[in-house]
Parts: sequence; C-alpha cells; structure tokens
Amino acid sequence: MPETMLAICKAKPEPGLEVREVPRPLVGPEDVLVYVEAASLCGTDLHIWKWDAWSQRHIHPPLTLGHEFCGTIVGVGEKVQHTAVGDYVSAESHVTCGMCYQCRTGQAHMCPNTQIIGVDRDGAFAPYVAVPEKVIWKCDRSKLPPQIATLQEPFGNAVFATMNQDLAGQSVAVLGCGPIGLFTIGIARAVGAKAVFATDIHPHRLDLASMMGATEVFNVAGRDDTVGRIVEANGGYGVDVVLEMSGAPSAITTGFRVVRNGGTVVLFGIPAKPVEIDVAENMIFKNLTVRALNGRRIFDTWYKTRWLLEGGVIDLKPLITKTIDFDEINDAMEMLSRGDACKIVLLPNGGKPPDIPEQHRARTPNPNITGSPVHR
Repeated sequence: MPETMLAICKAKPEPGLEVREVPRPLVGPEDVLVYVEAASLCGTDLHIWKWDAWSQRHIHPPLTLGHEFCGTIVGVGEKVQHTAVGDYVSAESHVTCGMCYQCRTGQAHMCPNTQIIGVDRDGAFAPYVAVPEKVIWKCDRSKLPPQIATLQEPFGNAVFATMNQDLAGQSVAVLGCGPIGLFTIGIARAVGAKAVFATDIHPHRLDLASMMGATEVFNVAGRDDTVGRIVEANGGYGVDVVLEMSGAPSAITTGFRVVRNGGTVVLFGIPAKPVEIDVAENMIFKNLTVRALNGRRIFDTWYKTRWLLEGGVIDLKPLITKTIDFDEINDAMEMLSRGDACKIVLLPNGGKPPDIPEQHRARTPNPNITGSPVHR
C-alpha cells in the first residue's frame, strides 16, 4: 500500500480544484481505513469549486473533498469493534460529538459540534479515506453496486424531508429538480402520493423528473403562471404538500401560494440570501404547517434508505449522468454548474474492488496500525 496518493483538493482559496499528491490518511484507534470504490459529486462540492461566499467562510485549504462515498474497509484501529477488513460500507458524513444536548436527545443531525467529511476534515475524493467507525454503514454489495451505494448519503436527505409527513393519497408539488428533488419525486410515489407535480428551469432535469414518476412537469423559466398551471392540473385545488427543494426565492413564493389552505410546506432548499415572505397572507391566514428541515436523522433515516434502495423500491440508475476519473473533475463541475448533469460519480480506484487475501479479512482489529498508515 503506497504512502502517498492522488486526491482532488481545494488547494488554494480560489475557484477550481486540483489533483494533488497527498499522504495516505493515518488511522486512529477508533477509525477505519476505507478503500474508496465510488464517490459522488454534490452541491456542496460545487460551492467549494466555485469558491463562493459560503465556501470562503467554511473551507480552510488545503482540503481533500468528497463526503458521499462507498468502498471496502482495508484497515482498522485497535479500538474498532463492530467492523472488519473486507466489509463493504458507506458512511454518514456528519461526525458528531455524542455529548451535546442534541446528540444525547436523539437529534444528532443538529449537533453544533459536527465535523463534516470533505468539508471540515479530509474526504473521499481519493483512493483512501479514514473515518471514525461510528459513522460507518454496512451495505449489501449484491443489492447496491458502488455507483448506487455512494448515493445513500444524499438520498437520505430526501428521505428525511419527504417522509416527515404522511403523503399517502396526497397531492404533492416538488419545486426544484436537482438530485434531492428528483430523489424526492421517487420517494413520494413510493410512499403512495396520488399525484406529484414537479417544477424546474432545466428541460433535462424535467425529463428525469418524469422518469422518476412525476405526474406532470412544469418548466418555470420566464413564467409567472406556475401556480395557476399546477392548480389546474390538480383539479382546481391547491396541493396538499409542497416540498421546496431549490432554495430559489421565486420557488419559495410559489410554494406558499400553491399549497391549499391547511396544507403543509416543507422548506429544504437553502436560499443564497434572506427571502421575504408574506407571513399573514401566505402562512397565518392559510393555517399552514411549515417545516424547515436539514440533513437527515442519524441513523434513523439510513434504515429507511436501506428499505427503499436495497429493497429495490426505487431505482436511482437513471440519475447517474456519468462516471469520471480524477482528471475530469473540473469539467464535471462545469456540467453540474450548467444543470446538464444530475449525479456524477468519481471512481478513485478505477471502479475495481480491493484485493484482500482471505487471511486478512479478520474479525479482530490489528493493534499495529494505530496512529500510523495502515498496512495489510
């Protein structure tokens, strides 16, 4: 196993990403070393690539990106108890403290001390990544190939947002058909929504929305009649539930206008700046339930995700636009920025699983690797 590796890094505080040679990660006593078989690109990575205002506040170069991944454990620290070399895994990207009020009351997804893989610590756009065992999620390779297993983390966001309310027999509007919005459409149909109306400004994304089961799609680019068109498609009534997944101010306004009196609006998309809302007319007088959500419940949402994906309830293959190698990263980010792609999957090790001799697939940790690079 080499002492160094190539990784996709935010090397400097400026736009763009670089492929650099970096040390192979060290493994602490409670960590595992994962041989990365697939890692998917996310909107957060796009923010970092652009070096926008959010990135400038939160990212401290040099940093290896990547928080959505799957692979095989090839090394474990001396205190690791529940995983072993050879396990096929994904991971929760939020490393929480376990001791704050939120963590100790079942709300770890709101932990104020969270470290995010690929944001606050080095990530998985590399052949290897070291993560605490406590965030590892075991997968079934026979049911989830690497290109799908890597999508569990972002898919869980949509599971959390969508399944926070009973959608059986309900009419639903999904505003914004980026990856999370597209996941949401599939989940809403899977749990029994009677109709799902989807909006976006990109024809490619609307085509994918139809593939994921949208009842009707609406291109809202340059249009100001979106509310009327959705109400007409819904038999003359506002929808029961709005899932706002874009963060665009116009979409948020549409959401509050198109929902029926007594309905529910879920705000999941993150606006780039403060948004003005007519609270009296569009919230109070309509007697709305409004939910503002972020992330996913750790690990409650992962179990629901397992049912939907390993159980074959939802097929995410149509949402994988392409797989790439390291040298294609900036072109891939350009595609995401233009809205020409849904999920792009990086294959750091060429899409090949590791070669682990049977005698090294141990159930007992190797005490010799603590605090130093892992060797097989």
